[in-house]
Amino acid sequence: MGKVFRPSNRESSILSKIENSKEHARRRSITAARDQIDQLGNTIAMKLVENELVETTNKNTLEEQIVKCIDNLCRADDFDIDYMVAPYRQLVKQPHIVSLYVTAYLLEKLINHKSVVDIFGSDADIYGCIHQQVTKIIS
Repeated sequence: MGKVFRPSNRESSILSKIENSKEHARRRSITAARDQIDQLGNTIAMKLVENELVETTNKNTLEEQIVKCIDNLCRADDFDIDYMVAPYRQLVKQPHIVSLYVTAYLLEKLINHKSVVDIFGSDADIYGCIHQQVTKIIS
């Protein structure tokens, strides 16, 4: 018969602190993204087009869609965010929530947008490009 694991108070306390710090970092990142929403949208769209990861007929429309995506992230509840990023959660070891959400939005929704001709590169390449811009703006 298997042994039942019952954590002690000290272990529960440590696990709780770790979980709370992760949630705090997640909320802090989303709040920082809300404060820099226009700059994030502009730099992410520009870099995706410059690196030829996204081919588009109108860069401004792509930027507007990314700003809309970040705005949706700021307004969404935890379940909606987790649902959106679930297929891409294993993309990197410790994903940044804003980068992962924008990557998921790009690969799930924007691929069918009328101004997006095609998306090139692997999921990891796209995440890396987006994450590079997010970390520049959100420190």
